Amino acid sequence: MAEYHETASQTAGPYVHIGCTPNFAGIEGVFPEDLGARMITGDVAGERITLTGQVFDGTGTPLRDALIEAWQADANGLYAGQEGADAHFTGFGRCPCDAEDGTFRFETVKPGAVPWPAGGMQAPHITLWIVARGINLGLHTRAYFADMEENESDPVLGRIEHRVRVKTLLAQPDGAGVYRFNIHLQGPEETIFFDV
Repeated sequence: MAEYHETASQTAGPYVHIGCTPNFAGIEGVFPEDLGARMITGDVAGERITLTGQVFDGTGTPLRDALIEAWQADANGLYAGQEGADAHFTGFGRCPCDAEDGTFRFETVKPGAVPWPAGGMQAPHITLWIVARGINLGLHTRAYFADMEENESDPVLGRIEHRVRVKTLLAQPDGAGVYRFNIHLQGPEETIFFDV
């Protein structure tokens, strides 16, 4: 019987941008635009917002080579592919962080509440996936909206034992239609990441 060994884990390195966002990496002609570059494709329903932020390492330095993916419901709480979902909204975005200051930016809509499998509703949120140099496995987190009353009854936020850390999941209003959500990989402000 053949014996198999696990391949050593590797970090994302520079190749994640080449494979996931070739236009951003300077490789043109593969796709007209990078997959996930636009979440809104037409006359979308709901409140248009911008989610922006930076990814910080343990020293407080912004990462300029991180890649963020966003997954979310539309304004009515429906995911792409569900019956009745907004045809002008993909529910998926992919954004490489800016090479100068490490900023990411998603032009999207404020999502609606979605059902919790055990009953009840989850507060409006955007699920984020982060990869970068030095991260062996992509990190999952959520951006909730600090100005939403629904956060009080959200089943995920309610399970967080150390209540002082809930704030690491709250995107803060930062101007008209703009929310800022900084992601801290380590340190006293470390963002909560989910094992999914």
